[in-house]
Amino acid sequence: MSNSEQQISQCFATHMEHIAQAASSTTTSIDKAADALVNTLLTDGKILTCANGNANILAQYFCTALLNRYDHDRPALPAINLGADATTYSAICRDNRFNDTFSRQVRAIGKPSDLLLVIVDDGHKANLIQAIQVAHDREMTVVVLSAKEKTDITSLLHPEDHEIALDNLSPSAASPILLLIINALCSLIDDKIFGS
Repeated sequence: MSNSEQQISQCFATHMEHIAQAASSTTTSIDKAADALVNTLLTDGKILTCANGNANILAQYFCTALLNRYDHDRPALPAINLGADATTYSAICRDNRFNDTFSRQVRAIGKPSDLLLVIVDDGHKANLIQAIQVAHDREMTVVVLSAKEKTDITSLLHPEDHEIALDNLSPSAASPILLLIINALCSLIDDKIFGS
């Protein structure tokens, strides 16, 4: 086996270890978060998502699965990715308010019946922290999907909030597992609202 082939095999082996670890540690958290998402949708609320960098791809994927479909045709479900509107995002940043990129939007469109889903893979979090604080000001529930345990975001969460935290993974190692968790959430949402 060549060095490249060994490296590839090691990548797969490490990924499988991370998946097994996540499966054993996050199942209950995923189910509780799914219940919170479903409750929001059943009470005419909407789901707002936010994330930085590559995690924003996951936020958009989640919203697309709700707005369009996951595995089966069904009515559209209300979800908005606050990082998808490049014009609004860049306008807020242009005015030297990067930390306000999501919180300004949550303050403008968030309501008590809504839920904020925050996806954190690593890196800059100040704008995510401010979004959570504003969501709480607006009496919204918060669900955090994080690549790391016990972050400064964890300390902001209220008892009615939910966190699904991985075991301190790098962003590149966390991304495929975060996608798997998002797929599980989408599947649970469909099943709990529309049945099998």
